[in-house]
Amino acid sequence: MMMSGQIQAFPLEKEYGKNPDISREDINKLREWLKTQPHLPEEYITDLDLILIYFCCEKSAEVSKQVLDLHFTLRTLLTTWFKDREVDKKIINALNTILIAPLPAPTVNGYKAIYSRLIDGDPKRYIFGDIIRAFMMVFDLLQYEEGTWPGFVLLIDMDLASMGHLAKIDISLLKQVLFFHQECMLVKLKELHFLNAPYFMDKVMTLLKPFMKKSLMDIIKVHERGSDSLYKYVQKNSFPKESGGNYKDNITLRDEIIRRLENNKQYFTDESRRRVNESLRPSGKKTIEGLFGIEGSFKKLDID
Repeated sequence: MMMSGQIQAFPLEKEYGKNPDISREDINKLREWLKTQPHLPEEYITDLDLILIYFCCEKSAEVSKQVLDLHFTLRTLLTTWFKDREVDKKIINALNTILIAPLPAPTVNGYKAIYSRLIDGDPKRYIFGDIIRAFMMVFDLLQYEEGTWPGFVLLIDMDLASMGHLAKIDISLLKQVLFFHQECMLVKLKELHFLNAPYFMDKVMTLLKPFMKKSLMDIIKVHERGSDSLYKYVQKNSFPKESGGNYKDNITLRDEIIRRLENNKQYFTDESRRRVNESLRPSGKKTIEGLFGIEGSFKKLDID
């Protein structure tokens, strides 16, 4: 069960126990390569970080190297989400606007799930960049506490969503966040569910589709308002009370999430050290403009 106090990293011994096909030798080899990369923050990247990367890359050393470099490069360059990670007024406003709640039990298929929905329906309070920033803080702290998951499920409840919210989505930030999630977020995303689909759901999909790979499109499930089709994937009693479940109510969950972030300032201070020093990159500096280009198309990193 999610606690709101100070969080400890998931123990390495338990992580190796969860994943007997990942050996210390595998992780040590990745560490040795990391030491040869002067631009990467090797001294601040933990063995848990390396296990998360290796696990998500299906235990391929070469893919792990590429994803590791890209992951920390984007954490450095995407300053909207990964700079000054503290519980400031923007984060408080974001968490008063949208609920970001890890559910208490695994899904039907044994995956970790986060449930998200508007708790304030006023589009004026919906700041897309701040909401993604808050989501990544909640997600990072949860993964630090729980380690690898066999799969991850994101549940987006559209109950209070309106065309006014859709109009406030910044397209350039949407491109960047979808690229980060698809290419180097350290998780195996298995399902993406939209609940209580509104009449303009086709417009939502039109907005998302240009930036999604087929593999992501294929795992999207859209559930109409009043449908119980979702419960084939997630047990009803896992949801908050307002959504028909037996879990806590939305406001209690919101308050616990805010306290949880406030009580773990040291985690975010430590995490902020895991950034790339582009002046030391052997192949030359990477920039947002260079990576995404004027048209927003991604150019692959050179891995030495």
